[in-house]
Amino acid sequence: MNDMPKAGVTYESVMRELKARNFSPIYILMGDESYYIDKIADYIAEHVLQPEQRDFNQNIIFGADVNAAQIIDLSKGYPMMADYRVVIVKEAQNLKDTELIAKYLENPVRSTILVLCHKNGTIDSRKRLIKKADALGIVFESKKMRESDLPNFILSYLKNKNIAIDFKSSVMIADHVGADLNRLISVLDKVLISLPENVREIDPTLIEKQIGVSKDFNAFELRAALINRDIFKANQIIKYFDNNPKAGSIYSFLPLLFNYFQNLMIAYYAPSKTDNAVAQYLELRGGWAARDYMSGMRNYSGKKTMQIISKFREIDAKSKGINNPNTSTGDLMKELIFFILH
Repeated sequence: MNDMPKAGVTYESVMRELKARNFSPIYILMGDESYYIDKIADYIAEHVLQPEQRDFNQNIIFGADVNAAQIIDLSKGYPMMADYRVVIVKEAQNLKDTELIAKYLENPVRSTILVLCHKNGTIDSRKRLIKKADALGIVFESKKMRESDLPNFILSYLKNKNIAIDFKSSVMIADHVGADLNRLISVLDKVLISLPENVREIDPTLIEKQIGVSKDFNAFELRAALINRDIFKANQIIKYFDNNPKAGSIYSFLPLLFNYFQNLMIAYYAPSKTDNAVAQYLELRGGWAARDYMSGMRNYSGKKTMQIISKFREIDAKSKGINNPNTSTGDLMKELIFFILH
């Protein structure tokens, strides 16, 4: 068992220790993103004990069905013909009187691995339970992934499956599904199952066929239309989403578009305006990745770009009801697109 407190706990660091069989007596897995909580808890359930050891040494229970005293009783048991005893409490946010568990952690059974899965929020860091668990084992917060990080998450997930996907396709999926990682993985796995045996790449045509996302009317195409100041194409995309509400909200494109104009503003400060110099300044993968910003600098002045960024912030504030009594998010997005293009 590892009694050292952990600093900078990430999903990767937790999994690295688990795979090295460096187990802690307590794991508090909490946060708004259930995907990583489930992944860690499932790994512990499937890999700490051998299948034949689990009947007597592993308990998977739910916070709504037990109380803290019962969890402590289970945790105080000793393993039978195994090195460890595993107690996993799912939906631990339904537990009451967690101070009892904090008291148990003053003198835990060293052969027990207690896992509390607290979803849809976090436990107050000032509570004694968190302080004890942080000193003794693992406290991991699973945060919701930012919309702007989803395309790279998709690229990475598929790369681990030896499947390639272009950036446009990953953006199409991210915008269609959103930041629920469990749902996103389910959609990706559905696409993987549909791949012919000899195909190792996902493209927009396949996504349109399997998921129902238009390869011509999506966030990536709107971004391209704005970069090139293609008013006709941008208006086509807006009209498509107006006429196809099931395709999703055009307002969901906001993070991708804001990220582009924010980077475009930074590009103006690059000491040299060549493809490679701008790519290096923006920390992009290569000169080819800077071409959108080179086009942007041709089509938008630095002053206009700064005004656009300010408009993004205004629209975002209005969407939250600030200085906006009743304008819909769809109309706010149209206002933003019009401002960018004119």
